[in-house]
Amino acid sequence: MLTAMLAAFIGGIILNLMPCVFPVISLKALGLLRHTDNAASARREGLGFLLGVVVTMMALAGILLAARAGGAAVGWGFQLQSPLVIALLSLVILAAALNLLGVFEVGLSVQRVGSVDVGRGAFTRSALTGALAIVVATPCAAPFMASAIGYALVQPPAVALVIFFALAIGFAAPFTLVSLFPALAKFLPRPGAWMDVLKRGLAFPMFGAYAWLVWVLAQQAGSAALATLLAASVVVAFAGWLYGMAQHRHFAGKSHKVLFAVTALLIIAVIAPLPTLIKPGAGLAGDQLTAEVTKAKWTPQAVEAQRGHGKAIFVDFTASWCITCQVNEKTSLSTLAVKEAIAKTGTLYMVADSTKFNPDVDDTMSEFGQGGLPMYLVYPADGGPPKVLPQVLTPSIVVNALNQASKKA
Repeated sequence: MLTAMLAAFIGGIILNLMPCVFPVISLKALGLLRHTDNAASARREGLGFLLGVVVTMMALAGILLAARAGGAAVGWGFQLQSPLVIALLSLVILAAALNLLGVFEVGLSVQRVGSVDVGRGAFTRSALTGALAIVVATPCAAPFMASAIGYALVQPPAVALVIFFALAIGFAAPFTLVSLFPALAKFLPRPGAWMDVLKRGLAFPMFGAYAWLVWVLAQQAGSAALATLLAASVVVAFAGWLYGMAQHRHFAGKSHKVLFAVTALLIIAVIAPLPTLIKPGAGLAGDQLTAEVTKAKWTPQAVEAQRGHGKAIFVDFTASWCITCQVNEKTSLSTLAVKEAIAKTGTLYMVADSTKFNPDVDDTMSEFGQGGLPMYLVYPADGGPPKVLPQVLTPSIVVNALNQASKKA
């Protein structure tokens, strides 16, 4: 248990560096930079971020464990298998990007560039940033995390929650420590007018995260849901613009209050139809077959039927929302060296897609002690026990594994 807690804590720290978390983490970094000369404000934001991270992590872990106790085969990142969650999260990310560009403000004074005052909502704002950071972190599995989560999912609930708590503490630790100890903040740049430029620049990683979520939704639910989300995005952007005008009171009298009311109605109009319009359906990408390598659909039955027949089997457990999976696909699995190795060894390539809920995938991952995607299995040609490859691949790792598996025939 102590080993799993340590692995979870270290994995949480490393998770801050993963690409799926960067857009939101950058918001917290910007917040800390504002308060390098105000220890009390920095502590308030740091504690808010810590609370948001821990509470959200415990809530997700509780839901995950309850679902598994009820017989559902779900794992880390389970909420991103829901098109509705993807749609709502993408709209939140879009609103955050518009906020960074200055279309509207959330509890921030806009009177002086580079010297933003902290209001009473700073603690709540930081807590919400921490909550959002945890939600968007679930597509990533940092080193040490998979084994820790895999261990947690087969333990009693109390032990599992302690491990998830260690993961949350590790994730929040870097920013919380800097905020609680002013001496560490001395190494950060001083606030200034340059922060306004940085703030607007950070909007573009957020737009990148929004584009990624839109792509994931297209894989999960098809073109009809994609059209719904794009239409909702336009309405959200328009509502943000109206809200910004109301904040700045561009109109005389009580007109700004009317704009607030119109903004609220537009947001309600966006959210209300989403549960009925966005449903799982046929994605846009299909099987994504390549001309060089034929990718068969994975099922437990298909693997059992093919094992021990003189061919190695490579199984790619992946999902559209898994950032690490997509990076491995581009940097390793789709390279010429790996394709040539597959062809040379006659390896059967199977894809276990968990973009939409697939209980067989989660059952198999639990069987091998893996709590989150990606997972790569190589079955030897002679029917021997499979080998689990690292979550971060290189072409040489895959080629060597395929060569060794084929030689056992």
